[in-house]
Amino acid sequence: MHLRKIFWLLAILVLAYAARPLWEEKAGEYVDLSFLDSVDQAIENVSENPEVAKALDGAKQFTARLGGELQSLVSDNSLEAPKAVAKPDIAATDSLFAVHNVTLGMAKEEAQAKVGLPLRLMRNEYGTDWHSYHTDYQNYVLLSYDKEGKVNGMYTNQALISSTEDLSMDSTKEEVRKALGTPLKHLQKGNVQYILDTRDEYDLYKIDDIYVTVFYDVHEGDTVTAVQVIHEELEEKRPGIYAEPNDEFRKGSELLLFELTNSTRVQRNLPILRWDEEVADTARKHSEDMAANQYFSHTNQQGESPFDRMEEDGIQFFVAGENLAYGQYSSIFAHEGLMNSMGHRENIVKADYGYLGVGAAFNKENQPYFTENFFNR
Repeated sequence: MHLRKIFWLLAILVLAYAARPLWEEKAGEYVDLSFLDSVDQAIENVSENPEVAKALDGAKQFTARLGGELQSLVSDNSLEAPKAVAKPDIAATDSLFAVHNVTLGMAKEEAQAKVGLPLRLMRNEYGTDWHSYHTDYQNYVLLSYDKEGKVNGMYTNQALISSTEDLSMDSTKEEVRKALGTPLKHLQKGNVQYILDTRDEYDLYKIDDIYVTVFYDVHEGDTVTAVQVIHEELEEKRPGIYAEPNDEFRKGSELLLFELTNSTRVQRNLPILRWDEEVADTARKHSEDMAANQYFSHTNQQGESPFDRMEEDGIQFFVAGENLAYGQYSSIFAHEGLMNSMGHRENIVKADYGYLGVGAAFNKENQPYFTENFFNR
């Protein structure tokens, strides 16, 4: 009799634990629009047969994309942080910025001798691909290449930068501005001049023929949290503040936001999230609904919460959360904005989560809507 009572007591506790989403529904508290920034938005150079070179490069890009997909989908279910990977020796540079000892204009072969082979290619707002390099999201670097196979774009959110101005990830906003001067207040695109409403979360500089964006962490003393370096010729390929959307850009934006989340988590010794295509579809449908019907909320126009939508799609979970972003012109700006909003940041660095799906959609003005659905089963 006592054993039966114990059994039923345990059963009740298990059921109560499984029902946690009903009383952990925090998504509605997270609609903090202060992070929004309404303004934000390879062929290798070989001397052999160009047709052969083109075919080889196409094959490399295909395998890189496939490898990235498999890395997201194939993983164990443990909630353990990945083993630490040694940081590379970051050498002094004679360029304004270097990332993982890579500089703008460097040949792909030389760059990849430093960073390895890409794990995924993701279409970006410039119409090129971000090549993603990392080991379990440690030593995380994004590189873009021009048609001659030269580096024309770089990004990192880890301690992999060097600079002639002695700037690092430990530098503060005040130190950056002292070294680089007054940041841009406007960005010219064709005949249109866009006002940069950065909310002091990032600074954009035009120095000689490069654009440098320095992102700050407002919750960690306005220290540098990421750096993006874009060559002037690449920036000019983006005719408007928002890129013209297509399916490749949408998918690239979704996967990039997923990667940036994991890159942030591993720096805090948290488990890597696994991509979940089913919840990504749930997230994508919500982004599409918001974009089509011009609203921005965790609760849709049918009164359904994120948890209602996940359950409706047959997704089983014991803990879940949702982040929304709107108006930034790339996943990089969206992620950095989410990290500067405390409620959204808590979801990104929540140790209990094991899976993430990201869905993006665009309205008639090409402005993106991002939905991130986190959960564990």
